Amino acid sequence: MTTYSLESTADTSTDYFSEATAPVIIVKPGDTVIVHTLNASGHTEAQQVPGEERPTLLPGSRGHCLVGPIAVAGALPGQMLAVHLQSMRPDEWGFTSSGKVDTALNHRLGLTGHGHDHSSSLLWQLDADAGTGTNQLGLSVRLAPFLGVIGMPPAEPGEHSTIPPRTIGGGNIDCRELVAGSTLFLPVTVPGAPLLIGDGHAAQGDGEVSGTAIECGMTTELTLDLVEDAPLMSIHAITPAGRVTFGFDSDLNEATAVALEAMITWMQKLYGISKSEALAMASVAVSMRVTQVANQTWGVHALLQPDAIAVV
Repeated sequence: MTTYSLESTADTSTDYFSEATAPVIIVKPGDTVIVHTLNASGHTEAQQVPGEERPTLLPGSRGHCLVGPIAVAGALPGQMLAVHLQSMRPDEWGFTSSGKVDTALNHRLGLTGHGHDHSSSLLWQLDADAGTGTNQLGLSVRLAPFLGVIGMPPAEPGEHSTIPPRTIGGGNIDCRELVAGSTLFLPVTVPGAPLLIGDGHAAQGDGEVSGTAIECGMTTELTLDLVEDAPLMSIHAITPAGRVTFGFDSDLNEATAVALEAMITWMQKLYGISKSEALAMASVAVSMRVTQVANQTWGVHALLQPDAIAVV
């Protein structure tokens, strides 16, 4: 197997999904790629004071600054792309902002309007070796790095936004469980499975409630493979925290139902039980979590921890 390296340059980066974008590399199933991505905004320099404008790789960016596409030889719709996340190391700096956009949530919290600036920015110094991030307020958190965006373009022609996650192909999933050691399974949307990645998060809570996590550059080592016998044909993952299924919809109830139904199907296969029995077991053993509230579409994930159910 071959290992490739990719840096964030104007030639390897884009800010939209499109099936017409030519791949920057084509790998074989089982190959590994080490990719350095910039933060979601594509900043090439750190802010020195909160809110400071800094240069970006893609001026006038329309979405996340992503690297790719990385195509996989022989990939076809109907297959599943397995993205094995071997390691993720954040850069030395990052930021978190809040209150900058007039969203329904910010309006409800009183952080928009009234002629006042209610926005804040936290600047973080990140120590990947120690696994900690410290901001200018003197507050520190543990790091748990992951990529917010891992996905393929829709099959429909045209340029598609990087902001909403999609039920087919993934994208801006923003799931904090997708740390190193995880495998994310994505339905192949178009021939070649042209994968785009980026939007490094050094740490994030479920929900990403301000609209940003610790946004940072990231060096990611990932191995790509094609899977014929995945337990589900929808987006799902096996992570250190457990098995994960996803739901994305403008309606929170529907997003919840989609994630839960996928987990129920998985449990039926795992334990040889009926759908109603799996629902009853899910009520006991599965945690439903709001993945993110920030991306025009509700994200919900269902988590079945490795030791939640034992067969006796």
